[in-house]
Amino acid sequence: MASQPSQQYAFRAQKKLGLVGGTPNYVTLDNFNGPDVPARAYQYSSDGRLFAYTLPTSVHIYQAEGAQLLQELPLPNIVEINFSPRGTYISTWERPVKLEDGSQHKNLRVFSVSTGEELVAFTQKSQEGWDLQYTISESHAVRLVGQEIQVFRPAEWSKGVVDKLKVEGATTMSLSPGLNPSVAVFVPEKKGQPACVKIYNLMSLAGAPMSQKTFFKADRSTIKWNTIGTQVLVLTQTDVDQANKSYYGETGGLYMLSASGTFDCRVTLDKEGPVHDFAWSPNSKEFGVVYGYMPAKTMLFDQRAKTLHDFGSAFCNFIAFNPQGRLIALAGFGNLAGNLDIHDRRSLNKVTSINAANTSHCEWSPDGRFLLTATLSPRLRVDNGIKIWHCSGPLMHVQLIDELYQTSWRPAPIDAVPQFPQSIPPAPAPSPSVQENAHIAKPAPMKLGSYRPPGARGLEASSVYKRDEGTPSGTNTPNGRYSRSPAPDRVRTRRHVPGAPTSPSPVRSPDPEKRGRKGKGKKEGAKKEATTPVIPGTPAAEDGRPSLEIQVNGKATNGPLSPANGSVPQTPADSSSLDPIAKKVRNLNKKLKAIEELKEKSKKGERLEATQLKKIETEAEIRNELAKLDISS
Repeated sequence: MASQPSQQYAFRAQKKLGLVGGTPNYVTLDNFNGPDVPARAYQYSSDGRLFAYTLPTSVHIYQAEGAQLLQELPLPNIVEINFSPRGTYISTWERPVKLEDGSQHKNLRVFSVSTGEELVAFTQKSQEGWDLQYTISESHAVRLVGQEIQVFRPAEWSKGVVDKLKVEGATTMSLSPGLNPSVAVFVPEKKGQPACVKIYNLMSLAGAPMSQKTFFKADRSTIKWNTIGTQVLVLTQTDVDQANKSYYGETGGLYMLSASGTFDCRVTLDKEGPVHDFAWSPNSKEFGVVYGYMPAKTMLFDQRAKTLHDFGSAFCNFIAFNPQGRLIALAGFGNLAGNLDIHDRRSLNKVTSINAANTSHCEWSPDGRFLLTATLSPRLRVDNGIKIWHCSGPLMHVQLIDELYQTSWRPAPIDAVPQFPQSIPPAPAPSPSVQENAHIAKPAPMKLGSYRPPGARGLEASSVYKRDEGTPSGTNTPNGRYSRSPAPDRVRTRRHVPGAPTSPSPVRSPDPEKRGRKGKGKKEGAKKEATTPVIPGTPAAEDGRPSLEIQVNGKATNGPLSPANGSVPQTPADSSSLDPIAKKVRNLNKKLKAIEELKEKSKKGERLEATQLKKIETEAEIRNELAKLDISS
C-alpha cells in the first residue's frame, strides 16, 4: 500500500517532463491535492494523457496535464488498475472472494474512462497477467482463459467473444504490438513431450500457426516482442535445476522467432549460467543479453542473432536502452553493488559510471537524457526515495520519502519526443537537494572482501586478491579475468601479550634471494627469525628485552633472558644468531627432554627399544656436561 507522500511524488515525476527534452524543475503541481489516506497503486496511460490511483474505497482518474479530476469510481478493495493503449478504457482487478449465493465473483472489470460506466466483467483468479491485452488501435482485446484464447471487440463488448482458439496446455500468451498483430502462445514441457512456442495471426486464429519452435527444459517462459511486432524473443526456464546449481531453477535457452515464420533460431550464448536480463532496442533491429555466472557477460546481437558487440564481463544483471536507442544502461542491482555503466550505442564506448546502491527500480526518461533510480518498499524499508541522474553521470535530484512503493516518469508518445542529439548533451545545474543530501548522494564505497579465517582477521590482505570495485566489471583484462599484481614482501609482527612491553619494530622475513636459493629446499624458505619472548610483569632491560630472576644450579641470576639459561624454555631461533656454547646447551636440553619422555613411557608400562634404553643410560653423562658448560659460562 503506497503512502500519501509517495503518491504525490508520482505527480512530481510527470511534471519533470512538462517540456519534453527541457531541464527538469522538480516542483509539485499546485492544483493537485494528494489523497489523505494511503493509496494502493497508480498508473499512467501509455500516451501520458491520463493518470489514475486507487484508494481503499475508490479509484480516481485525472487528466495528467493540469491534474484535473475526470472520474471517481466508487470501487472498494481494488488492487490493480491499467489503461488501454489509447486511454479509452480502464481495467480494475480485486482479489477474488466466495459469494454467498455461490456464483463466480466478477473481479476483473472494464470501465469507460469518459463516462465511468462498467462495460464488461470477468472472473480472473490469478493476479499474474490479469489484464486483457489490446491491439495498438484498440480494435481487439485478447485474454487467455484456461487453455483458450478469447478475442473481443472493445467497441462491441456486449457481443462477447467474437473469436477463440484452444491451444492444448497453453500457460502464457503475448499479443504483439504493431499494425499487424500476432499472438505468441507458450506450451510447457509435459510427460516427455517437448515445450513449444506457436505464433498465430490474430485475424485468422483458426488457421495453422505461422511460426512455431519446440525445445526441452522449459516449464515457464518470458516473451518479449520487438517494437514493431515482427520478431519475438522467448526465454525458457525450468522450476527445478537437475544439476543442483541453482535454487531458482535452470535457464533452458533464449530463442528468436519471426512472426511470419521465415526465421527462427536459438541465440548462442558462449558462457555457462543463467540469462539475467534481455531487452530489444527501440529500433527493433538488435537486442542485448546479460548472461552467465558472475561476473556476467553482456552481448549485443542483430535481428538474425549474430554478435554485434561484446561488452565484456561485469557484475551486471540489468540492461535497458533509452527510448531513442542511443544509450545503453548496464547495471548490477538486487544482491549486487548497484554500479551502473552507460554506453554510447554509436561509438560503443562507456560514457560514465554511476553508483546507484540499493536500487529497486531503474527507468529512462522519455527524452532519453535522464535516469530515474529508486529504493522501494517493501524490498528495502530504509533509505526510500528517488535519485535522478543525467546521462553524462552527474546527480541531478534527490528526494527522500519514508515509505515509497511506486514511482515512474510520465510517458510521452515517441513522435512527441525530439531526437537525441548527435553528441551527449551537457548536464544542467543540479537541484539544491543534491547539496542538502550530499552524505546520501555520494555514499562511501563499501569494501568487500573474501572470507578471512579468524587468525587472519584484522590484518591487511595480500594485494594479489585486491581489485578495483569502481565499476560493475572492476578491473578486467580482455579475456574477462582480473589482473593481479605481484605481492610485496610480507611483514610479520611480533605477537603481543597483554601487559608486556610493545615490540619496537616489526620483524622482516629473510632475504628473498636466500628464500629462493636452490639446494636449500623448503626448510630454509620456511625459517623465521626469532622473536624475543615476552613475559607479563617483567621489567624491561636496557636493550629493550624483558629480564627475569632465575636460578641455575643453585645460583640466582638477574638479567636479560638468554638461551644459555638452560632452565628457561627456548624459543625457535635461527642457529646463526647463537654462540657455540649456547648451541651446545640447547642441544643437551633437547636430549634431556627426550630422555624424560622415554622414562614416562617406561613408567606407563610401554615397551622400549634397545636404542631407547641406551639413550636413558646417558642421562647422567649429559647432566654433568651441561653443568660444566653452565659453570664455564
